[in-house]
Amino acid sequence: MRALVISGGGSKGAFAGGIAEYLISECKNEYDLFLGTSTGSLLVPLLSIGEISKLKEIYTTVTQQSIFSRNPFIIKRKDNEFEIKINHFNILLGFLKGSKTFGESKALKKLITDAVTPEFFEKMRLQEVDVVVTVSNISLGSVEYKSLKDFSREEFCDWIWASANVIPFMSLMTKNNYDYGDGGLSNIVPISEAINRGASEVDVIVLKTEHQIQKQPVKNVLDLTTRVFDFLLDQIIRNDLTLGKLRSKHEHVDLNFYHPPEMLTKNSLIFDPKQMKAWWDLGFEYAQKTNPYCRRVETKLFQ
Repeated sequence: MRALVISGGGSKGAFAGGIAEYLISECKNEYDLFLGTSTGSLLVPLLSIGEISKLKEIYTTVTQQSIFSRNPFIIKRKDNEFEIKINHFNILLGFLKGSKTFGESKALKKLITDAVTPEFFEKMRLQEVDVVVTVSNISLGSVEYKSLKDFSREEFCDWIWASANVIPFMSLMTKNNYDYGDGGLSNIVPISEAINRGASEVDVIVLKTEHQIQKQPVKNVLDLTTRVFDFLLDQIIRNDLTLGKLRSKHEHVDLNFYHPPEMLTKNSLIFDPKQMKAWWDLGFEYAQKTNPYCRRVETKLFQ
């Protein structure tokens, strides 16, 4: 059984999309399980039915307005870099309306519902391939995995949305009297869950570079907040990778890893179409150069 696992990573999901396009379209990899967290949850449904062109269209045209119905950030481009500040007005407005989070991402929910059309969902439901997304149950402090086969279209779109909502900057979803948010708060790289579900070979796209990078000094409270948040998520990633590798050795599971060769962005909640198109192309080219599976196939063909 072969699985494709895609980690969380916000706008960096465009890079994962490029890798996945190469693995599926060029390598002709066939997966029995698609498992994603956060941005990975946004990618896996359409990947499972081969709707890569539709997925690429979304990831290379999405903007802040496509994600946030109430944006907690003010973003400006300066000298080819982005400056990000707190949008005090929007945050205060939200609190006055009783919001539990700094921002709201109802626009993302609509984007998901529009992308996962009734026709696409029916195609996903009828195939043998399983599609699973990771969510964090904030009320119970636990991780949960939601399979497409267990829900209606509307319910599964809700779970995708919950998985992609980076708390506290995006919406908190309440369902069945529980609060749910970003799956990355509990399991960013769900390798172990893929193994639990029977995978013997797993292609893992991890949206974090393997290289240590020294960042510039902290500029403001928002910068400090996002850095602390990133630091905590980095620890979760390390734990997920360590556990996944230990499980794979003990249970003889083959893991193929794909990491960005460089740091793509300082803030993965910035959605810039031009930048994300470049990352998609970079992901495709990177997979083309480094993919071990395709190299093995090519070697056999020329022997």
